[in-house]
Amino acid sequence: MTVHNLYIFDRNGNCLYYNEWNRKKQAGISKDEEFKLMYGMLFSIRSFVSKMSPLDLKEGFLSFQTSKYRLHYYETPSGLKFVMNTDLSVSNARDTLQHIYSNLYVEYIVKNPVCMLGHSLDSELFSSRLDAFIRALPYYSPRAA
Repeated sequence: MTVHNLYIFDRNGNCLYYNEWNRKKQAGISKDEEFKLMYGMLFSIRSFVSKMSPLDLKEGFLSFQTSKYRLHYYETPSGLKFVMNTDLSVSNARDTLQHIYSNLYVEYIVKNPVCMLGHSLDSELFSSRLDAFIRALPYYSPRAA
């Protein structure tokens, strides 16, 4: 069980924050290109799910999985998008992403007068607290493949 990486996007698709913990394979492209591809994929999946769903889903798209990983998605009312990739053993990380938003992002970014909203998140305090939180998760393992 492990966490591979985390992206935070603003409502315009700009990657505000990225960190990786147990990522074994790199994409082979620049980080900026990877961020654009990830956001484009999220945009497409959300659109597809909203159009194809037989029900009017309040939460919409929550996660999807491949044969190697599961992508977990949480969108805030203000349009921030939190994306976490984990291995397949993590069935639901929605509470984890909500916690990152409400207890870490709001506390260390929104309430910090030095941090400018809508810009890259350069807060060392946020990064260190997020890293400690991820490493304390029951499904985090530094040795996972």
